[in-house]
Amino acid sequence: MFNKMIAALLPYMPKKLVWIFSKEYIAGETLAEAIANAKKLNNEGIMTTLDVLGEFITTLEEAEENKQEYLEVIEEAEKAKINGNYSLKPTFFGLLIDREVAFQHIREVVAKAASYDNFVRIDMEDSPCTDMEIEMYRKLKEEFPANVGLVVQSYLKRTHADIEGLKDIHTEKNPVNLRVCKGIYVEPAEIAFKKYEEVNEHFLGDIEYMFQEGMYPGIATHDKPVVEGALSLIEKHKVSKEKYEFQMLYGVTPALRKSIMDKGHRMRVYVPFGKQWFGYSTRRLKENPKMAGVIIKALFKKG
Repeated sequence: MFNKMIAALLPYMPKKLVWIFSKEYIAGETLAEAIANAKKLNNEGIMTTLDVLGEFITTLEEAEENKQEYLEVIEEAEKAKINGNYSLKPTFFGLLIDREVAFQHIREVVAKAASYDNFVRIDMEDSPCTDMEIEMYRKLKEEFPANVGLVVQSYLKRTHADIEGLKDIHTEKNPVNLRVCKGIYVEPAEIAFKKYEEVNEHFLGDIEYMFQEGMYPGIATHDKPVVEGALSLIEKHKVSKEKYEFQMLYGVTPALRKSIMDKGHRMRVYVPFGKQWFGYSTRRLKENPKMAGVIIKALFKKG
């Protein structure tokens, strides 16, 4: 209860205070910092996905600026020879303002990545965006079959059917590529599983279906039981290591990350950066209130 209360209060605390926590989970405020930290991860044998923090803009001028920023990110990351790809949120490009404008912006970003034979992941946002983002993925995959992926959230009751519904665009040469995560948005019980065990069960069910169909899952979790379940499925279905990867957030559960890599599995770390780090950080705290207690203890220890 105490942790939840602290997590709820942190968004109203001074940014300098929240940064004490956030700097462990944000790769920096600038592109240069993000590239430097991505390089460090690459040197440890870890792939990355760069993500400019921000979402839910209010003007199309912001959408244009965000597109230009992403084009610069790709240009600079490719120059630096980063072993990684790119993630983006459609609302950051105006999805809820003008769907067609947002699509054209994102198409330009995907085309830029494709020109370097690279890849863009479309993040899944809250449930009002789900259909639009699946539709966008389908449309982009038709034009850029090897250069675009999507995120699905296992806590949504519709997700398994959504994955099955992508079979028509799946091929052996260019498989459907999905980051499977639990989901972070607060959704009603009518459309989302709420119990921990239930969400885990469906997460692993989604992964197993993808293995059975030859799809490519990004197994995005920091939950040890889910990791162990995924490892069992990999062994059960004898899935070769180039047909999946594990994914984790920057700065989160490094020991678990290392243990997965020590077993020879590929790892990709989500590298968020940018000036809009505050909203991202406070949202992560709401996701995991236990972190808030750890932060408060750390602050007292540091005086």
